[in-house]
Amino acid sequence: MRREFKLPDVGEGLTEAEIVRWHVKEGDAVKVNQIVVEIETAKSIVELPIPWDGVVAGLMAEAGQTVDVGVAIIAVDTAEEGGSPAQAPTGQAASGADEAPGRGEALADDMVPRPPAEGAVEPGVHGSPAPKEERQAVLVGYGVKTGATKRRPRKSSPAAAPAAPAGAQRAAAAQAVPAQPAAVASAPVPATPAPAALAGAPAGAPGRVAVLAKPPVRKLARDLGVDLTTLTGSGPQGTITRDDVHAAARSPQPAAPAGERATTRTAEREERIPIKGVRKMTAQAMVASAFTAPHVTEFLQVDVTETMAAVRRLRELPDFAEVKVSPLLLVAKAVLVAARRHPMINSAWDEQAQEIVVKHYVNLGIAAATPRGLVVPNVKDAHELSLPDLARRLTELAETARAGRAQPADMAGGTFTITNVGVFGVDTGTPILNPGEAAILAFGQVRDMPWVVDGELAVRKVTTLALSFDHRIVDGELGSLFLRDVGAMLEDPLRMLAWN
Repeated sequence: MRREFKLPDVGEGLTEAEIVRWHVKEGDAVKVNQIVVEIETAKSIVELPIPWDGVVAGLMAEAGQTVDVGVAIIAVDTAEEGGSPAQAPTGQAASGADEAPGRGEALADDMVPRPPAEGAVEPGVHGSPAPKEERQAVLVGYGVKTGATKRRPRKSSPAAAPAAPAGAQRAAAAQAVPAQPAAVASAPVPATPAPAALAGAPAGAPGRVAVLAKPPVRKLARDLGVDLTTLTGSGPQGTITRDDVHAAARSPQPAAPAGERATTRTAEREERIPIKGVRKMTAQAMVASAFTAPHVTEFLQVDVTETMAAVRRLRELPDFAEVKVSPLLLVAKAVLVAARRHPMINSAWDEQAQEIVVKHYVNLGIAAATPRGLVVPNVKDAHELSLPDLARRLTELAETARAGRAQPADMAGGTFTITNVGVFGVDTGTPILNPGEAAILAFGQVRDMPWVVDGELAVRKVTTLALSFDHRIVDGELGSLFLRDVGAMLEDPLRMLAWN
């Protein structure tokens, strides 16, 4: 029995995701709940398990492809008995939304476990099974949830084979069916269809050509610079194959007109990167924050010589033997102590309720630069942690973020953020608030500078702090007092004990 696993809604309210990496290939045996693929949503990397035992019959989406929720991404041959649900060919996996209702329902039903008999209880759901029109796709092991949300219309996907116009369909039919007498035919049909009718035909707008080719073949053509619309497919019904693309790439190409050569030179000088995933989400959040909350930034230069000495001593203690101790640890601790002294700095603006929400807990976010963009995971209830535990959690958070494994829950619910720009050799900056927070602190590089100590010039370890805050909540006095306290604790770490 062949079954298709469709991209599920991973519980973030998102409608699409990018295939990052497959863990299996065609012909591999798979077990229930085995991780088969990694996807990237607008928030994080998520691993998806397969809900059946069986053998992989085919991968229906390739790495780097963006797929809509509900579109089949992998087919598995299982040992189960019974009628096989309707399935789409590999090259047409995304076309189910445009087909007849009966077929679409069959595909949708395969996304989730079959409902139990009337009166039975589904895993994780109390009572009778959810009505068919309210059932939604969920991850394996979490049952079937109910809801009135309707699936939005799917966007066109490169995995979907465009429907051939009526002329091309009649031409293909003429090739498969013996020619009928002229009196019976409803329209003139050529006895032998032209190759161009199989490889492509007008698709609405003038000059557009529908091409029969699977997603891996399309990607290969893009990589080799082959125009699929100029090829005649040698596969079934004129489908273009890999061999067709390779043959076209090896054949000499005619000289391009001057205008096309100019376009090619421009393409070689520029690179276009799609805005998607974490980078897209970050851009939207930063624009919303910058143009919603009125930002104010204050700066403070601090002599952190004593803090750097304290970091060296902490590294020698057995309690910190297996964790990374850096100046950021003491900056984080100073922020937690200062937030307890000035609670309004750890609050949020509720526009709908017209209230300021003061939070008597600190979920401390640490901005982390990753290859996929900026993420801000946070340490939950950081104010309750001891210094060794805080160091351990900061280390784990940084490693998880750099590996691209930070989950949506890790980045939700932050109350205050620290961004360490010093690791890039930068003195300071004007950070933008993480949406929903009232303040963010930038910690600059620590470097040797001339400093006046007890009336005499000396070389000291100096850094620059920059505090941006939402001026609707935090006025200049509160922002200044908070920044002053953080600076004072970094000048003399003993104040953390006195004020804690």
